[in-house]
Amino acid sequence: MHSTFHRRTLALAALATALFAGSTAFAQDNKNTLKVGVSVGNGEQIFEVVKKVAAKDGLNIQVVVFNDYQLPNAALASGDLDANAFQHQPFLDNQNKARGFDIVPVGLTITAPLGFYSRKIKSIDQLPDGASVGIQNDPSNGNRALLLLQQAGLITLKPEAVKNNNATPLDVVTNPKKLKFVALDAAQLPRSLDDLTIASINNDYAEKAGLSLNKDAVIKEAPKSPYANLIAVRRADKDKPWAKRLVAAYQSPEVKSFIETQFKGSLVPAF
Repeated sequence: MHSTFHRRTLALAALATALFAGSTAFAQDNKNTLKVGVSVGNGEQIFEVVKKVAAKDGLNIQVVVFNDYQLPNAALASGDLDANAFQHQPFLDNQNKARGFDIVPVGLTITAPLGFYSRKIKSIDQLPDGASVGIQNDPSNGNRALLLLQQAGLITLKPEAVKNNNATPLDVVTNPKKLKFVALDAAQLPRSLDDLTIASINNDYAEKAGLSLNKDAVIKEAPKSPYANLIAVRRADKDKPWAKRLVAAYQSPEVKSFIETQFKGSLVPAF
């Protein structure tokens, strides 16, 4: 009698545990509040619109703003964020490889053309011999900056480095102006403009520094650059309903219209 009762009690407890675990997993799959990491500047502006669109779908987005490119993926990998939206695929690939993350893209956002800026010259034709050239010290954006200099006819790079998207100053094979490369953290480049002849500055940091790609850049990428930014999540979350809802909110007509109107070509929708 007692053993039968005991077995029934254990069975009911196991069933309750399974039901609770199942409901918890369902809630996590269908949660309605998300923490999303974005970069300072235009990322914040765009996500204010994304938040409003998402709210109509019952999705509450809490925006977490970062001032550098190293922390958002660490915060996502550790579970402090549900998603982030600040990087392009080459940067993500490098971070996954270098830091052991397992983060994947779930949707495209914008293309943010890279530019070189200066407080010493108004046109790239004025670039003097021996000029100091600031580039990003992270591999993907440093490579991107060097490719832009090559496209401008200022240097040539080893073909293998171009093919593999991993060029560094060591891969420069011709440098007629004897340019001197200074690799700095991306966030530091705008603050270093007074000490450099020109500097490669990512769009979000340029905007924060009061620089306009269309008005101030002495060299700029074409709008159809392959470096489209993306929304990223942990691999385990890539098929969750909330991830799809987040992407749908970003890729909405309202957000696309805002990007086109607000940024006038300095940022381009990639969807």
